[in-house]
Order: sequence, then C-alpha cells, then structure tokens
Amino acid sequence: MNDTIFAPATSSGRSAIAVVRISGPGARTVLRSLGCSVPPPRQARVRRLLHPVSRETLDEALVLFMPGPSSFTGEDTVELHLHGGPAVVGGVLDALDGADVRPANPGEFTRRAFEHGRLDLVEAEAIADLIDAESAAQRRLALQQLSGGTTRMLAAWRGALIEALALLEAAIDFPDEDIPNGIVGRADAPLRRLLEELTTAAADLRGDRVRSGYRVALVGAPNAGKSSVLNGLIGRDAVIVTDVAGTTRDIIEHPIDLAGYRVVLADMAGLRVTDQSIEAEGVRRARAYAAEADLRLWVVDGSAEGDGWREGVDLLRTGDIALLNKSDLMSGAALSAANDVADALEMEPVEGSATEAGGLVELRAVLESRVVRELGAGPAPAATRLRHRRLIAEAAEHLARAVGGSASDPELMAEDLRLASRSLESLTGAISTEAVLDAVFANFCIGK
Repeated sequence: MNDTIFAPATSSGRSAIAVVRISGPGARTVLRSLGCSVPPPRQARVRRLLHPVSRETLDEALVLFMPGPSSFTGEDTVELHLHGGPAVVGGVLDALDGADVRPANPGEFTRRAFEHGRLDLVEAEAIADLIDAESAAQRRLALQQLSGGTTRMLAAWRGALIEALALLEAAIDFPDEDIPNGIVGRADAPLRRLLEELTTAAADLRGDRVRSGYRVALVGAPNAGKSSVLNGLIGRDAVIVTDVAGTTRDIIEHPIDLAGYRVVLADMAGLRVTDQSIEAEGVRRARAYAAEADLRLWVVDGSAEGDGWREGVDLLRTGDIALLNKSDLMSGAALSAANDVADALEMEPVEGSATEAGGLVELRAVLESRVVRELGAGPAPAATRLRHRRLIAEAAEHLARAVGGSASDPELMAEDLRLASRSLESLTGAISTEAVLDAVFANFCIGK
C-alpha cells in the first residue's frame, strides 16, 4: 500500500459530473503534476487541470483534498469532480496513467480502508451490498450493516465468550487460591443462551434472501398458465404464451419488487412425463429449481381434463401457495379436489385468472404478505452472506463442544471458547488470510 492509485468513482458514459478518486502517499504530488495547488483540507476549490506533459487544459474541475488518516481509505485522498463528458474523463484518466500513479484494482479503495482500520470486513462488504442494492429492503439491510449493527452484535457475542473464558481461566490458573466453589458452573447458563443465539443466527436465511432475492418457483402441468401468471405479475409480456404445451423449456427468471423486497419469479417447463429429450431436461431442471426455491407457487389449470392438473404435487411443501388459475373454467369437482390438496399441505389457496384484468390482484397481495412476514419479522439478521453463516456456525460448533464438556475439564472448555471467539473475529476480519480478503474484494467495482 505504498503506491498511489486512481480510478473513476462514477459510471462511464455522458453525465453532468464524473468523479475520479486518487488515494495514496503521492496524492498531493499527483495533483500538483496536473498543474494545480492542493486546496485546504475538506474545502472544495475550482482548479484548472493541465496535462502533465503537454500542459494542455483538461478541464475546469472541483477539487477536494482529504488528508489521511481521516479519509475514507485512511490515506491522503483527492477527488476530482469533472464535467462528465467522455472526452473530459478520458483525457484526465490518460493523464493520470502517465503520472506516478497506477489504476486501482476492483475494491482497492475499500480494501485500503479496511487495512487502515477505517472499516471492518463486515462493514466493507456492506458497501458492496449498498452499491448493488435494487430494493428498499436491500438498502436498509446494507445500511444497518454499514452503520455497525452487525459488528455490535458480534462484539456482544464475543464479549460473552471472553467473560466466560475469564471464569474458566481463574479456575485453571489459580486452583489453590480462594476461588469461589462452582465458578466454572457460573458460565454454563450464559453460554447456553449464547449457543442458542448463534445457532439461530447461523440458520437464519433472511439476509441471503434479501440480498439475492426471494425465489418463487412457478410449478404445474404444461399449459397451466404459469407464463401468463408471470407476465401478469410483472406487468409485461416477458415470456412467450401459446396454446402449445411445453413452450417453456429453460428456467426464466424475472425480478419484481414486492413491498420493497426483491422477489425473483421463475417460470419453467411444465411438469409431465415425456420421451422428448429436450423437454425432459427442462422438466429435470424445473424440478431441481423448485426443490431449492424459497416458495413454490403451484398453478392449477382449471380447464384441464382428468388428473393432469395434479402435476407437481410431489414438490409442494407446507406453506406453499396454490393458484387455482382459470377458476371461471374450473369444474366443481376439480376445484374441490385442488382445494383438498391445498388443505392437506396447509397451503394458501388463491382463486384467479391470469388472463383477466385484476385476476392476479389477490395473488400479488398474498405474495407481498408472505414476503414481508418471512423476511421482515424480528431484528435484522446477523448473517447476510454464506461466509457469515459458515463462521457463525463454526463458532456455535466450538461453543456446543464447550457447553457439552465436563466442568472438571476447564482447560478443554477454555480452548473451545477461544476457538469460538476466533471464528467471530474472522468474520469481522480481525483474523483473516490474504486469500479471504482477495475473495471478498474481488467482487467490488473499480473505484470503490
């Protein structure tokens, strides 16, 4: 981190303003090489930028200087607020590329902030999530994490571990001293409560679902109306709808915003036994996707003859939703049978027609209610990524071994508590490897 880096901090293309960031020990020198003096710290000044070699005017820019360590990266940082024309931005970037400064790698600004102690790893990841946020729920979750909500929760858990470890260390280090009887046992109840919290947090998938989207699989027989339902819910003809059974072969995902949450609707092949190899592969993929989805929306064809409408019943789970589509065409017997299936699986039945105006109003309301109930209940999740859940689960595993151990072996219990604490420290980056950091920051955009 002894070199100086630069990158555009705004997306490419024509715009009113474009921002270029420079960070590192040579930030002042680079700015002077562009022919302008360094402005007072944190005070915007208009400066004429000149090419370092030709001295051609590049732009009249607004320049900011933030000296380290009180900057985002913890280093001397310069921001150039340029006119946003591609020729202006390109000219400045070309000029910088010829100076004693190099282009930043993806996420390098945020990585430097982490390595200078300006952020922990959880907060750094929240920055990437905030940039990628497409829904209000994703924004709220990222801001909660960035403001230190998750870090404070982890600190409280680690504090409970250290407190219990102190009791164990007293029994280990001073066995002949006047230590109160049962001091090791005093740690048992708090550790059991902590174990319950860690186990619950590791199993909580709400953070993953908010970040990546709550996946809803539309399942049912061919021509049940799944594609029409998807088009109706997203408000446009995104997928082909025909009378020919088996039109849809691949998994077709479309995101939709429901009550501020990102929901991914997936249309897929109709479920049936077929000897056509392409359709059979589509059915296989549909079944695999439905099995892993957060919710299955079973679309029942009200006009189907025989028992064909029952396709997909084996994939359904308690709490899924049954849409009795084409309900105006559904016979009394079929309607009753479909309702019986829904009742047996404790599903939520909805009657409607995907081809009629307002036919999916109730379905949309039911989906919104379900998403809010599942993702919005309770305090913010501690884990928003698989990495988080794995480390919390690892800490819970060590803690469970300590709680299950004998009070007569405080040395073993203490070691398990230390391991649990290290797992939580790895989560925030207090203990980390270069490979972990490379993996975390590789997905950041350049300039952040």
